[in-house]
Amino acid sequence: MKYILILLVSLLAGFLSADHIEAFLLGFGVASLAVGCCHWFAFRSSKFPQLALALLLCGLFAKITVTVVGVMWGVSADLMTSPLVFALSYLFFSVVATYLWFRYQEYMMTIKHTVRHTMHEASHGAVGNQS
Repeated sequence: MKYILILLVSLLAGFLSADHIEAFLLGFGVASLAVGCCHWFAFRSSKFPQLALALLLCGLFAKITVTVVGVMWGVSADLMTSPLVFALSYLFFSVVATYLWFRYQEYMMTIKHTVRHTMHEASHGAVGNQS
């Protein structure tokens, strides 16, 4: 239901900003890429817990860098026809992309936990059957 609501709001926003669709799509693209880069850096697994803060800072700087470069590119290519449409699109899709990233992480953790639990039960069941 949440995914349908996100899709409907996205389509409605795209329809309402049809006069400035370039700015809307630029906001979507920049926000999705910025959030993706941020999460790729910030939530890396590391053997050293001391790197957690450094990875979070790398994620923050990656998001800022992608956003600044995307805005500069959009302005130089005359894609940002309406800064208001771009800003609202960027804000909305930043929240949506962050939500989807965390849902994806939660889904992958659930699968990982299920596989580990199944493997653990299978290994204990095989040991018990041998004796």
